[in-house]
Amino acid sequence: MQHYSQAILDKAKQIRLVIFDVDGVLTDGTLFLDKQGREYKSFHTRDGQGIKMLRDSGVEVAIISGRESESVTQRMEDLRISHVYQGQENKVAAFEALCLQLTLTSNQVAHVGDDLPDLPLMRRAGLAIAVNDAHFAVKRYAHWCTTQPGGRGAAREVCDLIMQAQNRLDVAISRYLDGPA
Repeated sequence: MQHYSQAILDKAKQIRLVIFDVDGVLTDGTLFLDKQGREYKSFHTRDGQGIKMLRDSGVEVAIISGRESESVTQRMEDLRISHVYQGQENKVAAFEALCLQLTLTSNQVAHVGDDLPDLPLMRRAGLAIAVNDAHFAVKRYAHWCTTQPGGRGAAREVCDLIMQAQNRLDVAISRYLDGPA
């Protein structure tokens, strides 16, 4: 189990909503385009497992992305994430709408980002997280940085941090230990 500073655990303890950027956070940022212009993305299965466990522990999960992609729509449906904001030029409006809809304060929100368009949300969030391979300016404004890069386990680290801070990680893991053989 990873060890965190008390200040990060205190912030993570308050989180009721985690907002992920997509490109560079849930993916490694690579875009695959076919001859017809259809876009494909690669998602890490352990990130997905962490998101499912986090959601099952009672924390809401959302994505706010500047791009729009059918691959993202499909993956978010697979993960049963209902708060999906794609094609958001103004990510702040989506952030504020989510807080209003879920009656949350910004201190109850974590945002995970990797590049400059994520800074406005990170500056508003109670817990600002940068993936390991984020732009240096994003890391400068983050409260915490993952050890894994975007699309390669960073989201799972975020989920584990929040569940650990809220004393829910061991319970989430035990469901798999106690399950059918």
